[in-house]
Amino acid sequence: MTQDLARIRAFVQVFDSGGFSSAARQHGRSKALLSKYVTDLEDYLGVRLMNRTTRKLSLTEAGEAYYREASALLQQLDELDATITDQTAEPRGLLRVSAPRNFGESTLAPAIYEYLKKHPKVSLDLRLEDRYVDLVDEGIDVALRISTMADSSLIARKIADMHVVVGAAPELLKQHGAPKHPEDLRHLPCIVDINLQGQSNWRFIDDGKTISVPVNGPVRVNSPLAARQAAVMGLGFVVLPSYLADPAVAKGELVPVLADFLPTGQTLQAVYPHRRHLAGKVRALIDHLVEWFVTHPVS
Repeated sequence: MTQDLARIRAFVQVFDSGGFSSAARQHGRSKALLSKYVTDLEDYLGVRLMNRTTRKLSLTEAGEAYYREASALLQQLDELDATITDQTAEPRGLLRVSAPRNFGESTLAPAIYEYLKKHPKVSLDLRLEDRYVDLVDEGIDVALRISTMADSSLIARKIADMHVVVGAAPELLKQHGAPKHPEDLRHLPCIVDINLQGQSNWRFIDDGKTISVPVNGPVRVNSPLAARQAAVMGLGFVVLPSYLADPAVAKGELVPVLADFLPTGQTLQAVYPHRRHLAGKVRALIDHLVEWFVTHPVS
């Protein structure tokens, strides 16, 4: 069986490399050995797989069919080997991670840096930016996203539950009073974070149904931190993720309102492209984050 695989691999390598000489250089084998393996394979199959001339190498019709199947077989075997190796080997190599800026800076970075301390053979390229990142085009191994649903073109694993807070500064509540129902926000000053899903249409749950309330106010901004600061200064009501709202609430700078109407179901998700084989460094990071947020809850 080993000899058979060696012949099949030699055939694929020779065609992929464009000839026996280049395949020998790339894979550290002699040209004579590669030629013998291909000839032995042709003898075993009873068909010619390659047309050889001094200037050009091409596949026969049978060779093209055999090459397609052989290439797929070898790729599956290589991926299987890599999977088994990753299960036993220490994570290593460059890990490219994408995450929202404020969440990454305030909450995610310590978790990932602790992972690096546990796995010193991994190096990190952490990209914190508030935009939709195309994982495949930009070569990202895993993205951390706060969402209610996963992109159908990606695989997602839940890391932790997430919550939002609606709040306002005490002075604003003294001036306008606390809203009793989400519809009251239509007539109150609000801070609009344009990064928020829905932007100026805030979602709530009323009697089990999702409702959307259009809001407006003196500030539109593309940063939840800047939105929080505007709210703390009394400029309007604000919707914030709990990891940003909680510190201001603890200091008395913001007072939560409408808690009974807030939607649930948002989660922190690790998403990655559809691949047969998930690299060990990525799997180890995801496992680490799941454990981290059990002991370091987001809210």
